Amino acid sequence: MELTREQLAIIKSTGNIKINAVAGSGKTTTIIEYAATRPKGSRILYLAFNKSVKLEAVRMFAEKGLDNVKVETAHSLAFKHIVYNCNYTVRPQGYRTHEIAELLGLHSNGEKHTEFVIANHILRFFTFFCNSDKQRVQELNYLDVVPDSKAKAFVKSNYKQIESQTRILLGRMDTGEIDVTHDFYLKKFQLSAPMLTFDYILFDEGQDASAAMLDIFLKQKATKVIVGDTHQQIYSWRYAVNSLENTDFKTYQLSTSFRFSQEIAGVALDVLKWKDHLYAGNTFSINGKGSSKAHKVKAILARTNLGLLLKAIEYLREQRKVSQIYFEGNINSYTYADEGASLYDVLNLYNGKRGLVKDKLIGEMKDMGELREYIEKTDDAQLGMMVEIVNEYGNEIPGIIRSIKAKHVEKDDKQKAEMIFSTVHRSKGMEYDSVQLVNDFITEEKIEKLITEAKQDEFLLSKINEEINLLYVAITRTRNSLHIPEAIMPKGSARGSQIHILREEKAKAYTDNDYTKTARPSRTTQKGRPLPGEYANSVLKSREKHQQAYKPWDQKMDDELTVMYCEGVNARDMSKHFGRTRGSIRARIIKLGLEEMYG
Repeated sequence: MELTREQLAIIKSTGNIKINAVAGSGKTTTIIEYAATRPKGSRILYLAFNKSVKLEAVRMFAEKGLDNVKVETAHSLAFKHIVYNCNYTVRPQGYRTHEIAELLGLHSNGEKHTEFVIANHILRFFTFFCNSDKQRVQELNYLDVVPDSKAKAFVKSNYKQIESQTRILLGRMDTGEIDVTHDFYLKKFQLSAPMLTFDYILFDEGQDASAAMLDIFLKQKATKVIVGDTHQQIYSWRYAVNSLENTDFKTYQLSTSFRFSQEIAGVALDVLKWKDHLYAGNTFSINGKGSSKAHKVKAILARTNLGLLLKAIEYLREQRKVSQIYFEGNINSYTYADEGASLYDVLNLYNGKRGLVKDKLIGEMKDMGELREYIEKTDDAQLGMMVEIVNEYGNEIPGIIRSIKAKHVEKDDKQKAEMIFSTVHRSKGMEYDSVQLVNDFITEEKIEKLITEAKQDEFLLSKINEEINLLYVAITRTRNSLHIPEAIMPKGSARGSQIHILREEKAKAYTDNDYTKTARPSRTTQKGRPLPGEYANSVLKSREKHQQAYKPWDQKMDDELTVMYCEGVNARDMSKHFGRTRGSIRARIIKLGLEEMYG
């Protein structure tokens, strides 16, 4: 391919540089060409973000005949230097909350499940420290990364114990008394101040590097190149820092995207302009040069697992002829939390069948009320989402998951899928011919409201910034067309043939707290045109005042639904009335047998 002026300027550059590359701008091609033009015999290290990127980079450098380029991830480097030399055993899946409570001998102080809440915060503090560039745990204030007010109140009351036990956990790993985690050996690698024998180090996806990784990189004597997209930082929940903004290297731009057209670029730019509410001087440009006309590979992207799963259920009920779908990542990962609790565990607790719960933490909960209390004190977003799904679909869940899995194809057959489902995080680095967004992203209206409340809270401002990044990343996954809910579409943004506005409510709108705290969706009744039928009109105001979105269906709600069905109220209006998806409404209609009795 013919290189752009921006690419040529990078290839001819000298000294330490950073490259701000927009989505689809050919940054990998640029880096390969940069490596190919370095002096013969140069020792070059390419640091990839993860294993899949590493394998692809190995292939591409080999095709170019660049056998002087060593491709590693930060963790693979650390593994070779630390795990081998210290004879550590690695625990790949990490530790679960209940395991930490047992390992550290934590006990309740009289309150329900205190030992598990403390263990959860110990794990988070441990991760916070391991990803930081600090030398000692005491140099960090864990409260800085606990946004939820109830969780923060708990941490304040128990801070001394959480901090001391975090240090004990680190010490036991250091001596080899217990297995180490990936975060731990990377941290020990950083603390060892390694000096790597390379002439050039190329650091990809720099916007999502941890402070520990960045510290290792910056202390090397080699000529350093950081490449990434400052607007694609979406891993702050893993304590990532934006290295493009934290280094003073000379800046180069890759502003031409070969993935999508200027029409799509315009929407992406208008979303990024929302950052003007946060920071002054936010200037950025994207030149869209993509010209794809294909419509074969289609994807639905959501901000959260919950939003995606609910959308998948709705989609499959509306598109019954669809026979093959694919979930990016692993289909099972959408029904399991990182610590191992499954949707089925929460469902069994919901049904009072504690004997069937496999996860030890969930098994310690007497009922759903105790689980919700635990979630409030720990700000555990994943468990919160599972509770929402169980509240929404209850005992329909096993059948729903079976029907999804029955249509799910394996990764090798991904190209056969009629629709691909993914969260934004799992779609990072991917591209599709057509992208449809679920209505669970932040909007400019919510940003304006949150800014008023945030004032000078830097942590909250950074969270809002990342929410904008999530929407930008989602939009820029498309090669051709974008289907975007009207609520998300930037006001005044140009609309052409590649932009399709979804005017109907296709997914739940989320409340402000979901963007800045737990990321748990709150369903709210939405005001719309008057519902037909005398009964429906009489209860609408009451429903708006007394929302029951979090509660499972009860007899009163079933009676309301039955009357509304008999009066001919359509699924869309019933969805608004109850604050639930149309898929949920249809499922309840089927469960109650209303079609057979009154259809």
